[in-house]
Amino acid sequence: MPDDLLLRLQRNAAIACGVMALAALMIARDWRAPLAVIGGGILIAVSFLSIKNAIDALAPYDPDARATPQRPRIGRALVRLVGRYALLAILAYVMIARLRMHPLGLIAGASSVAVAAALEAGRLFKK
Repeated sequence: MPDDLLLRLQRNAAIACGVMALAALMIARDWRAPLAVIGGGILIAVSFLSIKNAIDALAPYDPDARATPQRPRIGRALVRLVGRYALLAILAYVMIARLRMHPLGLIAGASSVAVAAALEAGRLFKK
């Protein structure tokens, strides 16, 4: 059940990022605007997956309750999380400073997860 929610959230975030990229193209009439939105979507996807993988490493979901619980490898998970955030910082620097992507486009793309979460919350309230 928890995986279904995360999969829907990821799918809706990708769709929201695509819609915002299309809207950026229509508004700005420049090919760099949707690239900035997609770049922001990539940044938030890396962040989302790094958090998800760190949580999975620390507390793996085991549907079989009879299995022997494994001790989480906290050190390895922490190093991987810090490494992913270092990669995220490098990606953001490259996108803003080197590729000259517009910061508002990056923010719009990064907000795609928030849009997806709002849609999912609305869907749950509707039930």
